[in-house]
Order: sequence, then structure tokens, then C-alpha cells
Amino acid sequence: MAISTGYEKAWATILDSNITTLIAGIALLVFGSGPVRGFAVVHVLGILTSMFSAVFFSRGLINLWYGSRKRLGRLTIG
Repeated sequence: MAISTGYEKAWATILDSNITTLIAGIALLVFGSGPVRGFAVVHVLGILTSMFSAVFFSRGLINLWYGSRKRLGRLTIG
């Protein structure tokens, strides 16, 4: 239950920070030229990939690892 609650509360922060960065990347794409536009495309794709992996992949991995256990004695991180 703690894992589920943690991901629900973290979702707003992850989304907010990535949308803010996406706005900057889109501004570079619209107003930039040449290599700046190329950087903007890679930047936006990187942010989308990062957001996908931070939310879906890590949550699935944690649920796979800890989700099958009935009761945890302790949760070691690191």
C-alpha cells in the first residue's frame, strides 16, 4: 500500500517538472534554428522517454519485486 501511495503522490511532481521542461524544449524548437532545433527534438524525445521509464517501468519493476510479498519486514533501498 505504501508503494502505491508513494507513486500516486510522486506522479504530480514528475508530471509538473517534465511538462515545464517540455515547454522549454518546444520553445527551442519553435524559435531556434539549425543545431538548436536538432537539440530541441532530442531534448523533447529524451524527456518523454524519461517520464515513461520513471513512471511505468520503475513502478512495474517495484510491483514485480515487492508486490507478491504479503508482508514486508523492512524495505531496503540502496
